[in-house]
Amino acid sequence: MAKRDYYEVLGVERGANAADIKKAYRRLAMKHHPDRNPDDEAAQQKFTEAQEAYDVLKDDQKRAAYDQFGHAGVDPAAAGGPGGGFHGDPGDIFGDIFGDIFGRGGRASRQTQRGSDLRFAMELDLEEAVSGVEREIRVPTLGVCKVCDGSGATDGKTETCDTCGGVGQVRMQQGIFSVQQTCPSCHGTGQRIANPCSNCNGQGRVRETRTLAVKVPAGVDNGDRIRLAGEGEAGPNGAAPGDLYVEVRVRPHPIFERDGDNLYCEVPIPFATAALGGELDLPTLDGQVKLKIPAETQSGKMFRLRGKGVQSVRSRSRGDLMCRVALETPVRLTREQKELLQQFQASYTDANSQHNPRSHSWLQGVREFFDRMTS
Repeated sequence: MAKRDYYEVLGVERGANAADIKKAYRRLAMKHHPDRNPDDEAAQQKFTEAQEAYDVLKDDQKRAAYDQFGHAGVDPAAAGGPGGGFHGDPGDIFGDIFGDIFGRGGRASRQTQRGSDLRFAMELDLEEAVSGVEREIRVPTLGVCKVCDGSGATDGKTETCDTCGGVGQVRMQQGIFSVQQTCPSCHGTGQRIANPCSNCNGQGRVRETRTLAVKVPAGVDNGDRIRLAGEGEAGPNGAAPGDLYVEVRVRPHPIFERDGDNLYCEVPIPFATAALGGELDLPTLDGQVKLKIPAETQSGKMFRLRGKGVQSVRSRSRGDLMCRVALETPVRLTREQKELLQQFQASYTDANSQHNPRSHSWLQGVREFFDRMTS
């Protein structure tokens, strides 16, 4: 099945900025998160699809490759590298191809490449992301062989490759062309191992699972990455290791929704409290506070609690907690309660414009609308 366009997946225009892309992803992640949709395969597929699209479009380099080449530009299978996309210089490709064919300056891959970078997804509760936490993670990786100390040789010694004479490349004649290729014996290093290590089969690396302690700073948000230098895969034949990138994924919260450094929540209030005013016990990430509700508060009114949001991971500033009140209609009323409400309703029907100004204004607008339609 063909993949959908990543911009279409997130529901944004191709020219959307980073903030719009992040906002669209957060909305979809909240809606389709597996924790909110247990046993719903369709929702889980949409969540995974949104995560994949966001991983590409939030990265300027990957997004540029996707915009130019489509899915092929960020597909690991097509690009030949972990994490997707082409990470080299396109000019290097053409230089190597034409250099090999015409035998002019073909590049010998004699420099041993560093180990691959790794990515690890760490799920956190909102409270952990806001306050910071230290976690242990177990990462499957390629580590340095302890027997040969990463050299790949039992005695730690290498010899000049007798196939290429230490150059790292061999020349082959194909018709009228002289083609220069990477040496198949030493894979471009110019050296060969006379006595390969039996523990790693001469690779200098073995499969292992490494336990690492990760300190997550306070204020991280969904999609933030923590770089652990040198904790990626070990490089081949003793080369430098890659890095490990721990990507933060914050689970949906039952009360709060985060947007940047601000938190949002919806607070249901009884009809009597909205009409007469009162106080509500409101939870925050710092503990419980009192929220004063003025008399005649309308449903949808937003209250701001300054400094009760999230402290930014990049500065000392702290966001606010935004509380939207929602008037809750009483249910399962007794006969006596219904009669009381009917009496209450009848008590101000004649002066409806005074007690229900919004309803009166709306009805007046409806009448004027129909008058214009019939005139």
